[in-house]
Amino acid sequence: MTLPIVTLKPGKEQSLNRFHPWVFSGAIKHISQELEEGELVTVVSNKDEFLAIGHFQIGSIAVRILSFEELPVDNVFWENKLASAIQLRRDLGLLGSEQTNVFRLVHGEGDGLPGLIIDFYNGTAVYQAHSVGMYHVRHQLAKLLKKLLGDQLIAVYDKSDKTLPYKADISPENGYLLGESAPCVVKEYGLSFQVDWIQGQKTGFFIDQRENRKLVEQFSAERDVLNMFCYSGGFSFFAMQGGAKTVHSVDASAKAIELTRQNVALNFVDDKRHEAFVADAFDFMRDIKDRYNLIILDPPAFAKHRGALRQALQAYKRLNAKAFEQVRPGGIIFTFSCSQVVTKDQFREAVFSGAAISKRKVRILHQLHQPADHPINIYHPEGEYLKGLVLQVD
Repeated sequence: MTLPIVTLKPGKEQSLNRFHPWVFSGAIKHISQELEEGELVTVVSNKDEFLAIGHFQIGSIAVRILSFEELPVDNVFWENKLASAIQLRRDLGLLGSEQTNVFRLVHGEGDGLPGLIIDFYNGTAVYQAHSVGMYHVRHQLAKLLKKLLGDQLIAVYDKSDKTLPYKADISPENGYLLGESAPCVVKEYGLSFQVDWIQGQKTGFFIDQRENRKLVEQFSAERDVLNMFCYSGGFSFFAMQGGAKTVHSVDASAKAIELTRQNVALNFVDDKRHEAFVADAFDFMRDIKDRYNLIILDPPAFAKHRGALRQALQAYKRLNAKAFEQVRPGGIIFTFSCSQVVTKDQFREAVFSGAAISKRKVRILHQLHQPADHPINIYHPEGEYLKGLVLQVD
């Protein structure tokens, strides 16, 4: 089948020659025909040289590249892509693990499937399309997942209604693509978490902090711990597992705090070390001087687009300055940004500015990022969205 052709302006092929998986709208010289969002297209240079095949979409990112080879994008193509992603999770020891049965199965550009996220929850795959092209193939990919995973897969649930581009002329409805399952309890390093992929945030759980939660456990012995923006309480339970004296979980959402309390009961029945509070982060941290010697700051994305970048960096600076001012001498701070538009250097500079405001002595112990089941395409540095620092404050 001959695909519609997207021709680039002179010189704009350079990023594709470096295998970057996006074509921006400003790089396009000509499109051979009127396109519907989600259509497959062939991208060629101004000299009509083949460059790549991808999904067309309306917006700044005009084409998401699926292949830099001239291959048919058919059932075999999709099966090979999914098989490669699944094999990586087998190699990582995640698929089939009894201690950890929640992980990311497909991570967009990192797995050569831009616009697609699939998270695995103890037998249920939650499918989340971030492009119309990936939404159109959802039924096909669900069947291939079942073929590749067999009895390890119970159901595939589509949760794309909030992640598709707002300009897309479709009306998605969440629901099961294959099989059926109910929200369940999953395990991460042996600890239990209630997950609701139907009502919960993201696909139901913040999987990308798994290894960083485990690291908190190593720092928690005999410490008084504050877990800000706790959501379902993951960092709190690993702190308790690590021998913390007290653990306080704080979130502005009453639903999040209720979920945290339910998860505490799953893992630490009647454990008096834990308390949970519904409160604004800045209000709660206004006057907690020397109360805690381990503080975890894992806020939601302060910048979801470039227009919010400056304001976001100011928020990171203020938040970290407040933690530096309040933490007990010798204390530890875990601080994170999950905003893709905030670079590692920008985040570090914001944290540095917060340290300077506090006038405390601060040392970097660890530099953190997303785990291996959220792989980063080396040609797509934008994929490294999660940034974190472990800091000692004297």
